[in-house]
Amino acid sequence: MSFSDVVEAIKSLSFDEKQEIQLLLKQYLREERREEIYENFKAAQVENQNGELKFSSNINELRQMIEE
Repeated sequence: MSFSDVVEAIKSLSFDEKQEIQLLLKQYLREERREEIYENFKAAQVENQNGELKFSSNINELRQMIEE
């Protein structure tokens, strides 16, 4: 089923069904974002354990780290 097929199928739903789809999509997107944040957290933990993370409160040093 293509994206346009899904869009057309959604168009034919009732108002209540469209609202339910909207709620489900928000939930799925929230869950995906939460998983992405968790995966980034786990990767940062590994980098920290390997001594690969750098920290600084100096703005010029931070800018230099971003440019690297």
